[in-house]
Amino acid sequence: MSSRVRFSLCLAPLLFLSLCPVVLQAQEHMGKESMSKTHSVTGCLQKGTEPGGFFVVGEDGKMWELSGKVDATHVGHKVTVEGHVQHRSKAEEDKVADAEKQEAGGKSFGDFHVTSLKMVSDSCH
Repeated sequence: MSSRVRFSLCLAPLLFLSLCPVVLQAQEHMGKESMSKTHSVTGCLQKGTEPGGFFVVGEDGKMWELSGKVDATHVGHKVTVEGHVQHRSKAEEDKVADAEKQEAGGKSFGDFHVTSLKMVSDSCH
């Protein structure tokens, strides 16, 4: 084996290892950025099947299971919630998957952490 080939074989892993922290840091930053991005959903606030559970079906038809600052006095009202999409671990998602599927009734669904809730109308129509 020539010295150039041997040098290249030694250099490749070192180059790879030196770039790993940069890639991991970029991925971590992107993950935090997407979690902190604020979204809003407008729809009818409804009581969920789980104790203390609430959901809203957005104007696009997607159902959002809500957590965070949800005011139960607005159930049955059209509301706009602001917050961020919440990504649960596989274990957490498995615990609530059946209830979410039942509530969604075949619609797509996701989890949403509410940071603020504003009533738009005192009815859902």
